[in-house]
Amino acid sequence: MTKRVTLTLGDGLAFTARTESGHEVAMDSPLGAGVGPSPMEVLLSALGGCSAMDVISILRKMRQDVTAYEVELEGEQAEEHPKKYTQVAMVHRLRGNGLDEPNVRRAIELTMVRYCPVYAMLAPTVRILERYEVADAAGAPRFAGDLSSPPATQVEHC
Repeated sequence: MTKRVTLTLGDGLAFTARTESGHEVAMDSPLGAGVGPSPMEVLLSALGGCSAMDVISILRKMRQDVTAYEVELEGEQAEEHPKKYTQVAMVHRLRGNGLDEPNVRRAIELTMVRYCPVYAMLAPTVRILERYEVADAAGAPRFAGDLSSPPATQVEHC
């Protein structure tokens, strides 16, 4: 399978990425006019989106009643160029009726080790820490836990 994206220069350092599926994403440099997120922010968004879509899909197959879900990511970048991410922390915040901790944990683990291609591309060189916080549908905390990728140089994927 091949994917294609075309980037077109706008003003200053801004570009518009057009995907073969017909979508557009504006991107800009942190030094630019701020017409869009930086490519590094887009990368964090891709990791969060890929992981979250897998997790919610798995939880729905497990018949878990998720009423709200958000993922927050924080990436630490190296000081020296190319200023790549050295570590990413993700927090999965779920609300729902009767959510089961083993199912939530398993859904996140599956996306980490099997399903999310963005995770698979980053994990060999970037430490990825994942945490989940689960509340009932009314917002009362129920349980929380931590998962993380193995040390970056020792990651194996299916």
